[in-house]
Amino acid sequence: MKLEEFKNLTGLEKAPVYWDRRYTKNLDKLSKPIYTVAKEEDVLIILRDGCKIYCDIYHPAEIEKAPVLIAWSAYGKEMQAMRHGSLPGSSNYFDHSLEAGDMDYFVERGYTFIIPDPRGIGKSEGEFLGIYNPQEQEDLYDTIEWAGTECLWSNGKVALSGYSYFGIIQPLTAALQPPHLVCIMPLSYTDDYYQHGYYGGVGCTYMNMYWELCPSNNPVPWTTKMMSEEEMKQLMKDVQKDPDIGINTYFAKMFNVWPPKYHTFYLDYLLHPQEDDFWKPRSMKYKYGKLKVPTYFKCGWAPSGRWSAPVFNAMNSDELTSYKRCGVMEGYNGMELPYRFMNEEMLRWYDHWMKDIDTGITEEPPFKLNILGRGYRYEHEYPLERTEFKKLYLHTFEELRWEPAAEGNLPPDSFTHRPPHITTNVESLVYTSNRFTKPTEFTGPIELHLFVSIDSDNANFIVKLWQITQGGTRMPLCRTGMLKACYKLDKEKSQIGRPVHDYSEVTPVIPGEINEYVIEINPIGMVFDPGTCIQLEIKAMDNYEAQTGAWQAKMDHLGPIPSASTINYKIYRDKDYQSHILMPYIPETNGELWLQPIITNDIGIGSSGKGSTH
Repeated sequence: MKLEEFKNLTGLEKAPVYWDRRYTKNLDKLSKPIYTVAKEEDVLIILRDGCKIYCDIYHPAEIEKAPVLIAWSAYGKEMQAMRHGSLPGSSNYFDHSLEAGDMDYFVERGYTFIIPDPRGIGKSEGEFLGIYNPQEQEDLYDTIEWAGTECLWSNGKVALSGYSYFGIIQPLTAALQPPHLVCIMPLSYTDDYYQHGYYGGVGCTYMNMYWELCPSNNPVPWTTKMMSEEEMKQLMKDVQKDPDIGINTYFAKMFNVWPPKYHTFYLDYLLHPQEDDFWKPRSMKYKYGKLKVPTYFKCGWAPSGRWSAPVFNAMNSDELTSYKRCGVMEGYNGMELPYRFMNEEMLRWYDHWMKDIDTGITEEPPFKLNILGRGYRYEHEYPLERTEFKKLYLHTFEELRWEPAAEGNLPPDSFTHRPPHITTNVESLVYTSNRFTKPTEFTGPIELHLFVSIDSDNANFIVKLWQITQGGTRMPLCRTGMLKACYKLDKEKSQIGRPVHDYSEVTPVIPGEINEYVIEINPIGMVFDPGTCIQLEIKAMDNYEAQTGAWQAKMDHLGPIPSASTINYKIYRDKDYQSHILMPYIPETNGELWLQPIITNDIGIGSSGKGSTH
């Protein structure tokens, strides 16, 4: 297809890289940008308990009724419409809460777009009880039903939309099964909210930023709904007995305000260091059997945080039986906000389910993966059936090799963690592989097996994988895998590449005892070209590097909450203790799986998938 023909058919300036000409159908029927945007401000919604919240509604001026997209978060509605160009994370004006999406894009194509201020946010009444709480899920249910039955600009069909917060809340509310909800498309997602905050059981100050992002007029900790006032006060005292928490003056500010109104969400977070009834209502892994609407899960390969593994968990859930598909779409080039990268894919999805236009999107294989270094391709399962899991062993002289050590009883490597109140130095161990001699693909889950002794009853493990380019540049591959040593592996629930630990109970480590720790590392989809290699880094603390900008304070940069004690780590890697990374090697790929671009006469539009790895 020629570019001009494509423009005339779709009203789009270019073909997205993630569209395939074999499956993209009825382009001439795709919604066109033919409407103008009208806005209604501070429209009242009355929730089931009488609480009044307010929303802004963007709708096509030329038609009375249209299908509705709702973008819900506690980030505030007014600023979602502010426009000053797409901003990268390096900009001082970058705001992580600009994730509702591109309302003009969809309204111009015949959708009504609703952005509410939830309970206790902005101008809305009530208490803000923290993100994803059960009350918020019910409130979004009520908003969906209001949009389906009372909204003047609705035709009765409602879907949910948005990125990150706006995405995570979608399946939680869909599991309540509001009758007017047609489909959802969470563009960023987690199914295990405990691990989202305590990855591998390791606390992180990443969650601290929600205090800045959520403009609450009446913040209240959810924990106050779980216990009496006396119990709450006692819990706040008990948590400060943890030396890693008690030493931090930022944390002390939260614990010593009564009634607890300062930084209420992060206070909740610190009060629940193990997985308990605070986290479970916010976790979709307990609710998959209740999700009944078509769902398009989307993520990127996550160099930090835990974003891609939950999407694959959802796709592999036997309980989740409604139509589902998955896109791992972006690379490591960073994110710009307002978020627009998925506009065209979203349009195909919503047009299919909301306007009964056969866009071909349900005919595509269920997995669409951006294989870094090669382009987009389809897969039918995850992990891939053709995966050959290979062990990359740690060796002496800081090497990684594909063969195990020949000798045992070798002295261990070691490093010492010293806490940040006595030094700014962060010690680590770094192991590097030989350079690849041919294109080599690894796509799938990764886990690290470490044989370690520590001279303490607990410790943090933070591991990162890097790619070293031909020129020696260190590039992020999977920068974060974490585990707190006190949480035991559940061997019965664990699967290859996907270890499961029991985060509900602390089991102190015996100092000096050599134990095997199995650490989940973010999944990957990448082809390593000749001359590149893999590097593994092991440390005990790590300043959070993924978020930078003048709007963040010290706590946002602290990252994983470090131990307040000096701890020595001994890493064993010989014939007796075979520490290794389990890597998902892909020997070959059928050429038909690679996406075929719609536009064939323009270089750089679409992906041919050339470059065999076998």
